[in-house]
Amino acid sequence: MAQEKHFDLTGKRVYVAGHTGLVGKALVRALEQRDVTVIKVTKAELDLRDQAKTNVFMAEEKPDVVLLAAAKVGGIEANRTLPVDFLYDNLMIASNVIRAAAENGVSRLMNLASNCYYPREAAQPLREDSLLTGPFEPTNEAYATAKLAAMRLTQYYATQHGKGFFTLVPTSLYGPGDHFNDERGHVIPALINRFHQAKAQGLDKVTLWGTGSPTREFLYIDDAALGMLHFVEHYQGVEAINLAGGQSISIRELGETIASIVGYQGELCWDMSKPDGMPHKALDSEKCFAHDWRPETSFHDGLKAAYQSYLTSL
Repeated sequence: MAQEKHFDLTGKRVYVAGHTGLVGKALVRALEQRDVTVIKVTKAELDLRDQAKTNVFMAEEKPDVVLLAAAKVGGIEANRTLPVDFLYDNLMIASNVIRAAAENGVSRLMNLASNCYYPREAAQPLREDSLLTGPFEPTNEAYATAKLAAMRLTQYYATQHGKGFFTLVPTSLYGPGDHFNDERGHVIPALINRFHQAKAQGLDKVTLWGTGSPTREFLYIDDAALGMLHFVEHYQGVEAINLAGGQSISIRELGETIASIVGYQGELCWDMSKPDGMPHKALDSEKCFAHDWRPETSFHDGLKAAYQSYLTSL
């Protein structure tokens, strides 16, 4: 079955799986600007690891579109110590949602993978064709394995059954709705929290890990959500594709920028006895940009919006 050149979301019933997370919240915000019906259900109401209940939900709600942003996520320590949880839960969530969507007439399904499923030693920026050319990063191997399996399942439903299912691989995302603490937060929200607390406590210095030299790419969450909807409407391929094109910046410059936005005027110290992690991490944007999409929010404006979101969450 050939896919349409353009899939029109207008009037469609759209199920956002994982609507309480960073990505899910942004997708809901973007969809609320469209003429669509947004379907949401909490984890307490539906455990997506339960195949039978997931199938009943899909049969009753009858979405036209599924945006699969639900996942069990966590930091390095959680991934390292709970590999069964990260592999099993994410396998079950993705498998159940994708299968139920296929069996209940869903026209379009977007599955979100993770940039951590690329090989640890792959050349930078990470290209789609580097997948499976080397081993995963050991600290998140279980999560990456589940994300790889989910990507393949969407791809196989597209090729074997002609389904309009595909996978996007977003670069590191940030912005309103993130987890602003050191335990769950990634680097941007964690730094916002640290500098704000240091400012409030009058600390004269903040110590950060490593040399500050590694670079990372970041994409503002609302730009990412609009990009996801753009690909739902316009992407006809079956291969996974990066959602990239954000701001690449060194961790040192990132720390200095966030300190300035927060208004922290103390000293930034670097504990060089601590690990830097990967020297560089960014996704190749060539294929993404070939589909006429670009992010619009400047990094400085995005960071300011993230800080304002943090302040309202206090």
